[in-house]
Parts: sequence; structure tokens; C-alpha cells
Amino acid sequence: MSTTQSERLRELLEPLVTSQGLDLEEIAVDSVGRKRVLRVVVDSDTGADLDQIADVSRALSARLDDTDAMGKGEYTLEVGTPGAERALTEHRHYVRATDRLVKFQLREGGELVARILAVDEDGLDVEVPGVKGRKATTRRLAFPDIDKARVQVEFSRKDKKDMKEEEEA
Repeated sequence: MSTTQSERLRELLEPLVTSQGLDLEEIAVDSVGRKRVLRVVVDSDTGADLDQIADVSRALSARLDDTDAMGKGEYTLEVGTPGAERALTEHRHYVRATDRLVKFQLREGGELVARILAVDEDGLDVEVPGVKGRKATTRRLAFPDIDKARVQVEFSRKDKKDMKEEEEA
């Protein structure tokens, strides 16, 4: 998708998404065979439920039908959320990932897998899990030190309630 089309679509659609209480995270136009697919990714601090996604999808569809932003050809509109293993690129993404396990690619090289404990304007405090019976350690990461960050899926994570019950037993 050309930058001009992307910018035009963002200018057209972002106010509608914002009016629904959501953030417009991503816009992508992909060709699938002869058809085009417009993918719109939305999110909020509290997440987006199916009703919100349906509402914003209807609003975006109506706005797109009233304009020529997608041209004359057929296209499919897909509206969704970022998914479980989202890339963290904005400050708000880090805030929303608090208490989540994240894989960081550091600018100086190397990787770090750690849980985000707190986020401020300059960076984040993380907890690096202990290895082989060692206790977890905390570390400070400044935003300029982070090249890439991606949330990790955890299948066996105990929530805080489970850990507190174990400590009491």
C-alpha cells in the first residue's frame, strides 16, 4: 500500500475509530488473488470486545462506501485486534503489556525475556525470571535501548491469586 493511500485511509478512518473509544493501531491493504483486503487493527487500554469491533466495522464500512478511498474495485474489510503476540511500538503498547512476558531485542545486541512491571515516560522496569532455582531479578530498560519488543504467549502462567494461595499454604 502506498504511503499516500495509507495516510489518506488513516486520516479518513482514525476519527471514526477514536469516536468508538478505540485506537487505530494499523492499516494494511493486501492483495489476495484478484481481491484486495483492507485490514484495520484497533485496540484500547481495556481491550476491544466483539460488540465494539462490530460497531467500528459498520462505521468504517459506511464511511468507505461514501468515499473512493479504496478505488472502484472490490475489497474485503477486516477489523480486529492486535493479537496475542503483538509487537510493542508505541508507549501505550508497553503500558497495556504491563504484567506480560515480553521478548526484547536490545540495540546493543542480544535478547532479553522479562515481565513488564511498570512503565513511565523514559522506560520500563522489568522482572527477569530466575533460572535453575535462582530468584527473579529486576532491571531498568530505557526506551532508546530497545530495538524491538514482542509480547510472548504464556500457557502455564499462574495468576497473582494462585501465587498468593501457594504462599499462604
